[in-house]
Amino acid sequence: MSRRSAGSAYAAGRRNARIHTVEGYNYDSTARVLAPEREEEARRERRLEARRHNRAVRRRQEQALHMDLPYLVMLTIATVAALFICCSYIRVKSSISSSMRAIEKYEQQLEALKSENDALQTAIHTDIDLDHIYNVATTQLGMVYADRNQVIRYKKTESEYVRQYEDIPGETAKKK
Repeated sequence: MSRRSAGSAYAAGRRNARIHTVEGYNYDSTARVLAPEREEEARRERRLEARRHNRAVRRRQEQALHMDLPYLVMLTIATVAALFICCSYIRVKSSISSSMRAIEKYEQQLEALKSENDALQTAIHTDIDLDHIYNVATTQLGMVYADRNQVIRYKKTESEYVRQYEDIPGETAKKK
């Protein structure tokens, strides 16, 4: 087929399509043409629907922007409460951080004092001359070691310390 015959076949198909349209159904690939009255009515209906929609949107926007007194009071209270909570949080956070810094400083001081105390204790233990203490106690103070018969042994009932509520057993028998 030539190009011209293909074009003429197309035109013939279009003419036939108009003929074969039955009550709104189209049996061809061409779109149906609405009646002008129906098109105008559909346009009017779409415009009215758009206006109704726009009015409803505007009304909702106005209601959203409208703030009456109770709403404004509640909004103010909520804002003040949120601000108070934020300020309290910042104050507590600051207090905690300053306390942590103070604790670190005191821990450093404690470590320094412990090391100084250990050094002093070591110096004291190294400076103690037990022979000198024995000589001073025996020669200058007249102290002597206890004899075997002067030592009284007894069983302790408590492990940490002894409270003496009465005389030691055996001590009273020796005195008589």
